[in-house]
Amino acid sequence: MTPTTRQIELHHLAHSRTGDKGGTANISLIPYEAECFALLLEQVTEEAVYELFRHRRPASVRRYVLPKLCALNFVLEDVLDGGVNDSLNLDTHGKTLSFLLLSLKIEVPAELAMRFARKGAAG
Repeated sequence: MTPTTRQIELHHLAHSRTGDKGGTANISLIPYEAECFALLLEQVTEEAVYELFRHRRPASVRRYVLPKLCALNFVLEDVLDGGVNDSLNLDTHGKTLSFLLLSLKIEVPAELAMRFARKGAAG
């Protein structure tokens, strides 16, 4: 981080949805504003997402870039403990995994961080 950048959680810049099929979770990440897409591309990598979900021991993390939608989709294999019917996990569908992704901190220009902070305070 430099004096001209700030770390903020993704939820200030984007929203997310989660889907599941067996032990696999799909997590989408869509910025509120298209101008933030480049920051997501640069910093929300397969490696960063794997580290965030390391405690769930995903077999793999794959990132799919959807440039026309300014969105990313992550596929996490074997992260749901076998899925809805097999798991003893309280969140067998993995719906809360999107909230975990949105807690990931990325570095953004200070001006952008301040703009999104004002929006959050307003609303």
